[in-house]
Amino acid sequence: MSPRDDDLWDDEDAGPVVRLYAVTRGRGRTARPELTLDTRVIDVGAGFAPRRTEPEYVDIIRLCRGPQSVAEISAQLNLPLALTKVLVGDLIDDGRLAVRAPVEVTIDPTGDIDMLRTIAQSLRGF
Repeated sequence: MSPRDDDLWDDEDAGPVVRLYAVTRGRGRTARPELTLDTRVIDVGAGFAPRRTEPEYVDIIRLCRGPQSVAEISAQLNLPLALTKVLVGDLIDDGRLAVRAPVEVTIDPTGDIDMLRTIAQSLRGF
C-alpha cells in the first residue's frame, strides 16, 4: 500500500512548528488567563535592545510598536495561537510588552433599532 501524496510530510513542513516548541522549551500553553484572542499588547521598551533575540520574539516586538491583539500577531506571523500566547507571555514577563484590556463596547439597543430603521428606509428607495 503506498501513501497518498497529500499524506507525505516534507522536512520544511514540520520545521517551523518544531522550532517553536524548541524556542518555548516545549511549552504549549501559557498560565496567563488575560491573554485572549482580543487582548491587546504593546511594546513598552521601544528604543532598547530586546533581551530575547530569537526571530519570533523580534517579530512580535516589531508588530507591537502599536497595540496589536494576540489574534492579529498570530495571524500576521502565521504562528499557532497557543504558541503565540506563550511567546507574548514571555515578553510580558520580561517587561517588554504591556497588556491593554480589550475595549468594552456598550450597546444602546434603542440606537441600534433606529439605525436599522434608517438603513431599511434607505434600501426601500432603491
